[in-house]
Amino acid sequence: MCIIIFPMEKNIKKHIKPLRLKSLPADMRQQLKDERLKRGWSQAELGMRSGLPQMHISGIESGKIVPRFDTLLDLVRVLDQDILLIPRALVPAVQSLIRDHRHHDGSRGSDERPLYAAEDEEPGTEQKSHDEI
Repeated sequence: MCIIIFPMEKNIKKHIKPLRLKSLPADMRQQLKDERLKRGWSQAELGMRSGLPQMHISGIESGKIVPRFDTLLDLVRVLDQDILLIPRALVPAVQSLIRDHRHHDGSRGSDERPLYAAEDEEPGTEQKSHDEI
């Protein structure tokens, strides 16, 4: 095994500046706002519950302020939500589950189906076994 060590030049930058978002993604800001409105809360109410001034909530929702991670986490949890890291390969499946949950949220009555129902099985109808006539 051979290891070659090159002397480093003295003018190489040692620190790489991290990329900083200019604002939260628009869909995330909209979801925060929708969750707040769903509860009937004003920006001031959400601010009071999360320990932030109303102007800060307004700035986050409008995209003028990018909150620190811990602030975003506090906001999300006050709204009974959470932040989750998902492997990229599973993102479409998780998004589909969320869309389905939102679609059926509030209409839990007649169209609820068992998770493992057969495709030809109608909700509320009983299937007769093959030997019953």
